[in-house]
Amino acid sequence: MKLEGVHHVALQVRALGPMVAFYREVLGLSVVAEHSGADGKLRSVWLGLPGAFLALETVRAEAPAPAPFRNEAPGWFLLALRIAAGDRERVRAELSRAGVQVEHETRWTLYVRDPEGNRVALSHHPQPAD
Repeated sequence: MKLEGVHHVALQVRALGPMVAFYREVLGLSVVAEHSGADGKLRSVWLGLPGAFLALETVRAEAPAPAPFRNEAPGWFLLALRIAAGDRERVRAELSRAGVQVEHETRWTLYVRDPEGNRVALSHHPQPAD
């Protein structure tokens, strides 16, 4: 088998509006497609990533409580997005202006949570910050 890269990542969400706003307005992803269900209501929004997309898919179930940053639960841990090492402090300032708290950080990565508690990493690994 020869894989050619990531096609898309899908995230099931309870509240589509705040989630789209976070990924579009805070992280700067653009809407590339919107899909409605049989009832005519918006059920999915696709946001562009370089060479792929993030699909936010509406579900009715309640979201589980966010787990601590580090935990022993199996499953997907986070979505990591690449930033330029030289942009780290600008990204931190933009997050702060948007009211998004950096929950954890390493010398390469800032970790935040989206409105439903999912972990998002903004990383410039392996390049050191300026």
